[in-house]
Amino acid sequence: MSLKTRRSRKIALTAIFASLSAAFDSFPGLPQLVSGVWYSWIFMMEPLTGLILSPYTAFLATLIGVMVGHTIYPRGGYELLFTLGAPIGSLISGLMLRGRGKIVTFYFTLLLSAYFLTPVAWNLPIWGMWDTYIAFATLFIYNFLNLKRRRKDSDIANFAFCAFIGLEADILFRIFLFIPCQTYRFLFAFTVETLKVIWAAGAVVTPVQVILSSLFSSVITPQLQKILKSTRLS
Repeated sequence: MSLKTRRSRKIALTAIFASLSAAFDSFPGLPQLVSGVWYSWIFMMEPLTGLILSPYTAFLATLIGVMVGHTIYPRGGYELLFTLGAPIGSLISGLMLRGRGKIVTFYFTLLLSAYFLTPVAWNLPIWGMWDTYIAFATLFIYNFLNLKRRRKDSDIANFAFCAFIGLEADILFRIFLFIPCQTYRFLFAFTVETLKVIWAAGAVVTPVQVILSSLFSSVITPQLQKILKSTRLS
């Protein structure tokens, strides 16, 4: 395959997934899920994009998608800052699938450390981020086991795990902006009591979104891989 052909296919796939991301980001989420991290359906696409495309191509495709999606379905100027978590989630899912778990662990360690070093975080319910703690713990287990046996990139469970880590990386980035960067105070003027309510609601709703997306990605990814292989787009 010539370099020109590979480049054309890469551009085509990037455009396809950017369009899909824009479509998913253009529709509001269910009213029952508005207290979660994501206000649209982008959480269903972001890990899938990372599992199909290369990590950095996935980042670009999702970034284009959310910028277009936020233009179609405006959520305020501040949300444009937080939505950068979506392309990061795609990037992290892609890195995980390709065995770059140590880099991802460093990312989690850095951002979680920043969170716990922020005084206001000490007043928030520690269980409010239980799903992120699970992701962080499983990363250490993953890194240990990865030294013992070879991963199977086609394993559905592996797809679900990589999607889960990518979604939690997105969540952690948004938390980093919200708490350590103190946008909760500078941009939203939230009190500690308001933050406690947000943390309690998010502890229930956000994991539901994560589970839905992880299952979706684990089922759809193998089918998409077959389709792309048969059409010679992969």
